Amino acid sequence: MSSRGERLASWEGRLRPLVRWLPRDLAIRLYSTGRRRFLDHFAVSPPTSGSHGGASAPIVDDALSRRLWGIDFRFPLCNAAGMFKNGEAYEVVAAQGAGAYLAGTTTQLPRPGNRKHGVFQPFAPYPRSGAASNWLGLPNRGHQQVAAHLATLPRYPGLPVGASLSLDPSPQLEAQERLRGLIEGLHLYREAAVDFLEINESCPNTEDDRRGGLDALRHRLRTVSEEFLGQTSQPPVLVKLSCDTRPDDVDGLVEMLIELGFDGINLGNTSVAYDRHRSALSAVEQPLFDRFRQRFGGGLSGRPLKEDSLRLSERAVQRVVALGAEEDFLVWRTGGIEGAEDVRRSLAVGVSLCQWYTGYFEHFARYGHGVYRRLADELRGAA
Repeated sequence: MSSRGERLASWEGRLRPLVRWLPRDLAIRLYSTGRRRFLDHFAVSPPTSGSHGGASAPIVDDALSRRLWGIDFRFPLCNAAGMFKNGEAYEVVAAQGAGAYLAGTTTQLPRPGNRKHGVFQPFAPYPRSGAASNWLGLPNRGHQQVAAHLATLPRYPGLPVGASLSLDPSPQLEAQERLRGLIEGLHLYREAAVDFLEINESCPNTEDDRRGGLDALRHRLRTVSEEFLGQTSQPPVLVKLSCDTRPDDVDGLVEMLIELGFDGINLGNTSVAYDRHRSALSAVEQPLFDRFRQRFGGGLSGRPLKEDSLRLSERAVQRVVALGAEEDFLVWRTGGIEGAEDVRRSLAVGVSLCQWYTGYFEHFARYGHGVYRRLADELRGAA
């Protein structure tokens, strides 16, 4: 028997292609509201039969599991930041068989999310293109509340719990307060015994998008290095950068992160290179994309970012290997991951773990809670 989340996703998947026939502003409004309601149901709709061990253990084997930083990940793919902002749906993820669980991105202060033109947390799908736009604005309950929640979660073998966090862009905070809040958040998650941390330096959906360029990034990360890295029982810390990162900057970024003592890099996040990616969208979906861009801006996710994220990740791996740091410093990939072939290509170039978001929900609409089981079969060559 299917769960309510599966039924909603299945019906939505059938109706989604019709979105192009709606007036564009109405389509954005409907999907922005519908997306939030679906996620509320999804979070409390785990598989209806089987235990965590029974549902998840058969999905993975030694050929698919990963041991990274001495931590066991039962599958080479997990959710990206932004999917479970407040630590919700943990039991769903555990039962499905994902390789890890990532909460966040969280900020120092709670944030309700963006609202503009009467639309709350704007979102638009492009199903023919395997893509979506969003201008959510980092909605979350704050580091303190989410860390306290993660501390209460049961733990399952091979399912590490991670947290993504960001510098708070709230305009009432001064620059030094923002940096202090980020470091305090890292400490809160360490005390909550999370298994890994991800600093999100790539969100295009807030009031403070660029944050001063590479010099400011170096200053922030150096402060994190001095005040957090290297402490006793400190979990591994990755830094997540955008799919719009310049390829020529990757070598220097990797060298900087290794020098400062970070444990990995995640490439990348949504893109604001609208003109470059527009041609990758279906012609019938371009008008909705243009309207969303005009009214909200935001980030583009999904299939159009596939080659960029792979190219950036491969270059990062090459630099890590050249520096002889591949045992300690890992490269993760996010952006355009749609299925088994993308995971295969990632692992082939040396990526340690993949994350997905848009591609996950496309698969969930088709396969429900069996989404990771099907991917595992494909990766084993059984399908």
